[in-house]
Amino acid sequence: MFLNILGALWGGSFLFMRVAAPVLGPFLLIDLRVLIAGFALLIYAYAIRKMPDFRQKWKQYLLLGAVNAAIPFTMIATAELHVTASVSSILNATTPLFALLAAAIWLKERLRAGKMLSMFIGIAGVAILAGWHLGHSPIVLLSIFFSLVASVCYGIGGVYTKLHFASEAPLTLAIGQQLAAGLVLLPFSVPTVGRLQGMTISIAVSVFCLAVLSTSVGYLIYFYLIKSVGPTKTLSVTLLVPLYGVIWGMLLLGERLSVGTVAGLVLILSSTIMITETKLGAGSRRTVS
Repeated sequence: MFLNILGALWGGSFLFMRVAAPVLGPFLLIDLRVLIAGFALLIYAYAIRKMPDFRQKWKQYLLLGAVNAAIPFTMIATAELHVTASVSSILNATTPLFALLAAAIWLKERLRAGKMLSMFIGIAGVAILAGWHLGHSPIVLLSIFFSLVASVCYGIGGVYTKLHFASEAPLTLAIGQQLAAGLVLLPFSVPTVGRLQGMTISIAVSVFCLAVLSTSVGYLIYFYLIKSVGPTKTLSVTLLVPLYGVIWGMLLLGERLSVGTVAGLVLILSSTIMITETKLGAGSRRTVS
């Protein structure tokens, strides 16, 4: 149950960005997202008397906030100015592929034949997904590239977290990452603060849901799953996020799936299943529900 809720919340983030980014712009939207989420988590930490201490690792947190939140969030929000929430969420499923590459480079983890095959399958899925949009303007292809850059950042951020934050409490890590990302984005978002004049009720609801539900609540559920069922099974949420992203896009935004989009989705998810070694049997579903 919790895994599906997390997939729905994170899949919904692409919907909320698609709605709010054209009005607020990527920088202001994402700065609002991470700052609201960070302060919401900070209030939660105060309520349970587990206030974080960032004095020793504030420089590392600034780098983590930039690589694992500020840059990828902004890249996705920028991409969604020109591509659908469905396509953006599907491309986000390539994150395990880039995490695998980052681990091989920096952690010297050996790439087995099966993992290498999964990488080629994922690349083929991206090629089909991008190739189907070749008839569109170059800005669409640039947007697809931005979505992939976000996945690269997530892959690098995961390795950086493993190297420098292994002993940090998950809640501290989540708060530090969001607030640091907010600081990194301030110089870029402040000049666009005038866009708040275009705020409507639907935009405000999208920002609230993006920050509080998709980010604050999403991270709390994520860390609960990490603790209760372990990181390996929790990684299977990577499969649910694009599926929910596609569902929300179709139901609420009227987006349509092309043949190329479906083919790219199938190949990318197949690659993700192989990389994360996710088992789709009934026993696996019971374990993470």
